[in-house]
Amino acid sequence: MSVSTNTQFKLPVRAPFWAQILAGLVLGVLLGWLARSQDLSWLVTTLEKVGGTFIGLLKLAVAPLVFFAILVSITNLRKVNNAARLASRTLLWFMITSLIAVAIGLVIGLVTNPGAGTGLTPADGAAPEKSGSWIDFLTGIVPTDVITPFTELNVLQIVFMAAVAGIAALQLGEKAQPILTLSESVLELLQKALWWVIRLAPLGTVGLIGNAIATYGWDLIGKYATFTADIYIGCALVLFGVYPALLATVAKVNPVQFFKGAWPAIQLAFVSRSSVGTMPLTQKVTERLGVPKEYTSFAVPFGATTKMDGCAAIYPAIAAIFVAQIFDIQLGVGDYLLIAFVSVVGSAATAGLTGATVMLTLTLSTLGLPMEGVGLLLAIDPILDMIRTATNVAGQALVPVIVSAREGLLDRKAYDSVHASPVDEPQQVAVAA
Repeated sequence: MSVSTNTQFKLPVRAPFWAQILAGLVLGVLLGWLARSQDLSWLVTTLEKVGGTFIGLLKLAVAPLVFFAILVSITNLRKVNNAARLASRTLLWFMITSLIAVAIGLVIGLVTNPGAGTGLTPADGAAPEKSGSWIDFLTGIVPTDVITPFTELNVLQIVFMAAVAGIAALQLGEKAQPILTLSESVLELLQKALWWVIRLAPLGTVGLIGNAIATYGWDLIGKYATFTADIYIGCALVLFGVYPALLATVAKVNPVQFFKGAWPAIQLAFVSRSSVGTMPLTQKVTERLGVPKEYTSFAVPFGATTKMDGCAAIYPAIAAIFVAQIFDIQLGVGDYLLIAFVSVVGSAATAGLTGATVMLTLTLSTLGLPMEGVGLLLAIDPILDMIRTATNVAGQALVPVIVSAREGLLDRKAYDSVHASPVDEPQQVAVAA
């Protein structure tokens, strides 16, 4: 009896990525509830370590990833026709969607009065250790040296240095090619390593969600029930209302296909709470949606550091109204216009990192509201940040689709046939029998 030596066997298909994340969410909630109800300190510590290690691994690659991604993305524009037009249209749509998001946030805040009936008082707040102001924002863009931004993870300064290096490389032309080749190789290496971390997301989910439940419980959510609901409803309206409407009317594509392709990145963003950490997956799913790689490699890194509909538009709008109500301060039409202005212009201050405290302090300082209001929201922030970051990442994938569709660059066949994320693809191995 002879057996073919070229027989191929399919490995058992593992659970889809979304199912792994969902299982992590459920297990995390159960373990968090068990740790809190039974006062299991060892389990709380374990959940904290697991979640903290996952976030630590994501942050480990943030500084070099942002630098090389922005540098390479700028230089890749030379491969695209009408690069300046694409860049300007991308920025324009970033601003348009941010304006829509902040308008929704303001309407929700004004209708629901999130600060009323909470039982919180100004005494419950505390000023943050670090706060943002326009002077800090503008002067903080330019670093004093090339090392500190990487050691202190100042993403905005890293973006500035990468942009300067990228523009300089374009001006040098062929002389800069060795540096560009090295940069592209380093970027691929970082993305490969970060991809391994992304595959650990289901395990990280268990730790992050479990630790949140064990630490804060449900009582905290109850005290901030209206505010929490406002943030989730506002993000949901943008994510499942505004974005599909723009896809259908502006890009003239099927919104269902967009979510089918982008959902894995949205899921990871919800868990990791990091736009930059999700960036390799966001870029991959955006390419699968039919956006040219040369344009995606510019738009997604650019969006990961500046496009924040959740953190920089919906959240500060509702949070500013919340803080004003707690401190019994009346806001006028001019204040609401200032909130919109800050959301559109200052969103780069969030820089794709976990949390939106800097953006909130920037908004409060612009309005002249007490910084102690930030302290009222820090405890609930991790729970809010999940949906905020998911909305951010969805927007970062949405705008390249819209722009490429309007410019005739979108591969509509690829878009219409998009299926699961690359992390869902079953693998095949050849086994000699």
